[in-house]
Amino acid sequence: MAIETPEYNLLDSEGRFELREYKSFLVAKTTIENDYKEATVAGFRKIANYIFGGNKSQLSIAMTAPVIANVPNERDIYDIVFVMPKKHTLSSLPVPNDGAVKIETHNLGKTAVVKFGGWATKSRTEYYKKELEDFLRKKQYIAKDEFLVAQYNSPWAIPPFRKNEVLISIE
Repeated sequence: MAIETPEYNLLDSEGRFELREYKSFLVAKTTIENDYKEATVAGFRKIANYIFGGNKSQLSIAMTAPVIANVPNERDIYDIVFVMPKKHTLSSLPVPNDGAVKIETHNLGKTAVVKFGGWATKSRTEYYKKELEDFLRKKQYIAKDEFLVAQYNSPWAIPPFRKNEVLISIE
């Protein structure tokens, strides 16, 4: 059975680049201040705890993909986001035991994306962010939010089979 991902319409495609229109979706989110690698690991653990029963209802919530984080930045503050299964609503999702985990609606809307394999390390995400910035300039798209990195695989997936994306909401 395939892992659930957010719904979108593909508007255009050019090589590794795509233009998508996402429907809004629910997420569990936490914010971590640390370097990129440590922040993503700590954020993943906090939200994994929530979906594996660390909530007021002790409800286990299905894992989805991708796990989304901010692209590495100079502030070293990262939002780590898990997409919640579509069957849930804001009112049906249980309250997290950890007050640092928030449940909210996420709306990417029209989004430019560059796809890449391997590990989504700091240097690789910075490289693909620059590639996406070049693509935005070439196509005259205007970014309207922060760049994000989406990782679709479990930590045990080997690099040749990993799927990642750098994405940005655009006007």
